[in-house]
Amino acid sequence: MTKRAYNFNAGPAALPLEVLQQAQEQLVDYAGAGMSIMEMSHRSAIYEQVNEETQSLLRELFGIPSNYKVLFLQGGASTQFAMIPMNLLPAGKVGAYVATGSWADKALKEAKLFGETTVVASSEADKFNRIPDLSNVEIPSNAAYLHVTSNETIEGTQYKQFPVTGDIPLIGDMSSDILSRPVDVSQFGLIYAGAQKNLGPSGVTIVIAREDLVQESPKSIATMLRYDTHVKNNSLYNTPPSFSVYLVNLMLKWVQSRGGVAAMEQYNRDKTQLIYDTIDQSGGFYRGFADAGSRSAMNLTFRIHSEELEKQFVKESEANGFVGLKGHRSVGGLRASTYNAVPLESCKALAEFMVDFQKRNG
Repeated sequence: MTKRAYNFNAGPAALPLEVLQQAQEQLVDYAGAGMSIMEMSHRSAIYEQVNEETQSLLRELFGIPSNYKVLFLQGGASTQFAMIPMNLLPAGKVGAYVATGSWADKALKEAKLFGETTVVASSEADKFNRIPDLSNVEIPSNAAYLHVTSNETIEGTQYKQFPVTGDIPLIGDMSSDILSRPVDVSQFGLIYAGAQKNLGPSGVTIVIAREDLVQESPKSIATMLRYDTHVKNNSLYNTPPSFSVYLVNLMLKWVQSRGGVAAMEQYNRDKTQLIYDTIDQSGGFYRGFADAGSRSAMNLTFRIHSEELEKQFVKESEANGFVGLKGHRSVGGLRASTYNAVPLESCKALAEFMVDFQKRNG
């Protein structure tokens, strides 16, 4: 048996060993067809069944209401940054954004290419170390939507609750925390997520959209960038990322076998608690980057008082079988990404390594 790395990569990220083994077993012969799912026509009955089943599993696990469409698209969340304003931001309306860090900023930059935008709240003054208080947020009456990034992977902050937006559609980039906790989908007009953190491998992007928002797209947009193209064709307009969708299917069955999304939330809390406790009990040797009230359960960002020690920490962690603990180049420091598939054992091992590292260097 190959020794598995303690994988804390930010994305593409860890997948459950059971899921990988199942894919391995079915790799050359899927469902007795005498070929891999990668070799099949996306118009075949077998693949259509995978497409349908994956949608219904996601609906069931995430509690998606019947008046929402589930789409499997390509181009990552980064393409959604543009598709949203292209499809949903008409002239005379404004796209409202909450600035919480690197990913929210990228979404805003794309929207500016297509229409009027406004930032209704920001934590930039605090280096994006917290989620701004949105209890009294003022959204312009001519807003086409309010866009939030539910979890910032780089800064390590996460919304604990979402703003109530009334008739204005709430749009959520949930790339890094979808399916890690229950969410009231009906509070959102549209949710999107790249799969490569919590849902499967890279290559497929999930869009969950209220039907009325995606029924008719402006005729001036390129065919592939219109939501209605994909709605009308059940995500099979062109060749889909079939192998990625199949792996999302296996991943959803894995979440189901673990007791569903509420059970995942508890499991994730138990995992991150081990590491946050180690940070908080280190007497200042480790310092959490995110404000305590905005800490992410997916990406744990922290610093050591000297950059030299941070470099040493990364080097020694790698020698001990840990992967991906170097912070993002834009903020530096250290980061552990503890998505759904990261096992509790990896988090225990990291907490022990951190305590030991402090003993030797404190």
